[in-house]
Amino acid sequence: MISRRLRFPGGRGAELSGILDLPEGREPVAFALFAHCFTCSKELKSMVAINRVLTEQGIGVLRFDFTGLGESGGDFSETGFTSTVDDLLAAASFLERSHATPSLLIGHSLGGTTCLAAAGAIKGCRAVVVIGSPASPAGLRHLFTGKEDELAQNGSAQVMVAGRPFRLGRSFLDDVTGVRLDGAIATLGVPLLILHAPDDQVVGFHHAERIFSLAPQPRSLVALDRADHLLLAEEDARYAAGIIAAWAVRYLSPDPAG
Repeated sequence: MISRRLRFPGGRGAELSGILDLPEGREPVAFALFAHCFTCSKELKSMVAINRVLTEQGIGVLRFDFTGLGESGGDFSETGFTSTVDDLLAAASFLERSHATPSLLIGHSLGGTTCLAAAGAIKGCRAVVVIGSPASPAGLRHLFTGKEDELAQNGSAQVMVAGRPFRLGRSFLDDVTGVRLDGAIATLGVPLLILHAPDDQVVGFHHAERIFSLAPQPRSLVALDRADHLLLAEEDARYAAGIIAAWAVRYLSPDPAG
């Protein structure tokens, strides 16, 4: 695949860093937008592996860093779930201006939850894929367990995510607590593919079952047996990518009904 680095304005004004992965030797048949997991970045190994398979199938994919993460500007401590949705919509708008509206949204972990929240606002979206995603951002409240005093005194607290320290503010906690996605999932209006590892130790499989129970048809749930949350084993990432590519082609053709 051919990868092009680029920058564009995010939803709250910070400059975001992205990489556009393109098929080699031919024009893309469609474009996808890939949202990374919470506190991760566009350079995540599994993300790159998935994009490599998708570009082999002729799909161009834009992956980018949310505000305050990776190579993007802004302060991560001042972000929340709502701001990640704004960043995703800004990335979709940028892709539409520079190439074409993303017809496929892919999100890993909280990135998938973000896609579920944003899909209705992206008119050209034809399908959504979520990988190891929470059914609601409210599950992140557990990060603040035992941090109540620090949060009350400073308005922010240092929390540990995947073994790394991050500072998050009260606005983040209020934001993830206040968001309700049941209605957005129930009225999604486009085909949905849910990929989730049954033994996921970060986001339990019951989240996949919850999303599946709420979403209208057509919907599909595939268990990524033996995979971990981040799909760090290349064979797991390529397996997931193969499923995504085979499933999405039905909905990314010029005539989705055909």
